[in-house]
Amino acid sequence: MTRPRALCLLLACVLALPLTALLAGALVVRALAPQPGEWAAPLRIGPWSTQVGVLQVLRVATAPPFAYWLDGLRLQTRWGPVRLQWMAADRSLHLQCAPCRVRVPALGSDPVQVPQLDLAVFRDFEQLHGTLRASTGAADGSRLQAWFSGRLQGGGVALRAHLPDTSIADAYAVLAPQLPELRQARITGTVALQARWDLPAGALRLVPQVEGFTVQGLGTEVLAHAASSCGPASGLRRSDWLARAVLAAEDQRFFEHPGYDLRELQAALHANRSAGEVQRGGSTLTQQLAKRLVTGDERSASRKLRELLYAVEMEQTLGKARILQLYLDNAPWGGGVCGAEAAAQHHFGRGARRLAPAQAVWLAAMLHNPEAESRRRAAQDDAALARAGWVAQGLRGGTRERERAALRQALPATQPH
Repeated sequence: MTRPRALCLLLACVLALPLTALLAGALVVRALAPQPGEWAAPLRIGPWSTQVGVLQVLRVATAPPFAYWLDGLRLQTRWGPVRLQWMAADRSLHLQCAPCRVRVPALGSDPVQVPQLDLAVFRDFEQLHGTLRASTGAADGSRLQAWFSGRLQGGGVALRAHLPDTSIADAYAVLAPQLPELRQARITGTVALQARWDLPAGALRLVPQVEGFTVQGLGTEVLAHAASSCGPASGLRRSDWLARAVLAAEDQRFFEHPGYDLRELQAALHANRSAGEVQRGGSTLTQQLAKRLVTGDERSASRKLRELLYAVEMEQTLGKARILQLYLDNAPWGGGVCGAEAAAQHHFGRGARRLAPAQAVWLAAMLHNPEAESRRRAAQDDAALARAGWVAQGLRGGTRERERAALRQALPATQPH
């Protein structure tokens, strides 16, 4: 072969390589393109981006011919560095993320950082099976392991998951190993979870079960005789109007729960997902007190987990009556005013125990968001009156329906100044 012909052949081969790669890439993109009505997600590689079908990606990634190419691949994702491994023996794809940022719905939008997360996925036609394991990364460390199954259907995935009875102490060690309280707290009890999630747009349904949850060693017993920095104590009793109104506004099952309310948490998760934003917190009055006196109000999953520990211990060391009293004497009412006595004097010029029923309802309604409620009242916003009416309707302690109706009618003429 002459040199010119050899050079031409070499040049043709060099040009063919990128063309072949482009053609292969185009075929892959076409294979991953979302079908009409199918769950789609953005895929970005450098400056190039497109939409891919999530179900198509799952099918391709868990099929042996293509899965072999994924074995050993490392990716940088928004959750953390991910390593892929294909196990030919059982035809399962494993994804290991270490460390991994995970959003836990019960802890808000701020993610928790798990030392190591392992996801194993096996696909049998349109059925998915697998395990999700979160651990400290140490061979003898704590871990959480859940099993899941799902079906690819209707353009999405219907997932079911189960976390069996797991030590709450282990859950804390995995989800928040950096908490200083873990060095001194003695945590007992178990947690289990059933979950159903229809992706992408379906509701997330969580059914948690907690047994024997106790906390010792955090020192909350010192609060039994603590004085408030908000001024004189109100001396309110459970039967007083403001105490009853505050319970109606903030924690209607206060005397029934052990510091956390799983029913309210489930309701908050459903409401927030339906709204697409956090509108309902799900915290009990005891948790709010722990936030006020100990943990602060930082918006983080770690703070929520700390708050729960203190709330559970306070229920055991202080009891309901003292917790309610501490909350009333330390609650923020906006504008630098805190404590029930100071709030009653500021807004109505009388002591907390001398408030009329409608006055008590207005003050309790403010606790939801003191600054925002003050602005709404000043603007004569119907939402402020509606909130107060909702609190009046939730009053317990012997209040009859005709009395609640009369109280709601009295609200417009009784707004605080």
